[in-house]
Amino acid sequence: MSRESQVPSLFEWAGDLSTFETLFETFYGKVLEDPLLREVFEYMSPEHVRHVAHFVAEVFGGPKLYSEEHGGSHAQMIGKHVGKMLTEQKRQRWMQLLLQTADELGLKSDPEFRSAFVGYIEWGSRLAVINSELTENPMGPEEPMPTWGWGETGGPYLAD
Repeated sequence: MSRESQVPSLFEWAGDLSTFETLFETFYGKVLEDPLLREVFEYMSPEHVRHVAHFVAEVFGGPKLYSEEHGGSHAQMIGKHVGKMLTEQKRQRWMQLLLQTADELGLKSDPEFRSAFVGYIEWGSRLAVINSELTENPMGPEEPMPTWGWGETGGPYLAD
């Protein structure tokens, strides 16, 4: 058996679906109390927290609940940010609160996992800011869901 076949997905390493659901439920509770972020999220749908938890879990190698059960796609997630005019200050606060919540809940903190986790949320939150300045979704529905592992990068960012 090769080492690669023994390496768990980020989802498996983190725990299970309840790990992601608890992380994002707790996190969005903080977001709604935060003076900087409240205005962005105060009118989010009741399903938002669960959808984000399932999206990130799927990206990390978990069950395909976001794309199959919720009928979501990467393009739909990108579309949620279009026109929101997010700022770097808001992105940084979002990151700070998510990492604080991860620590408070005892999310795995070994260097490899935390590097992958932070890498993904940095990547995703920076794309959210870029897409928030657009008026139309730049991604077509045929685009696959992103997958995130233990250290891959997609190369330099190139806007189409």
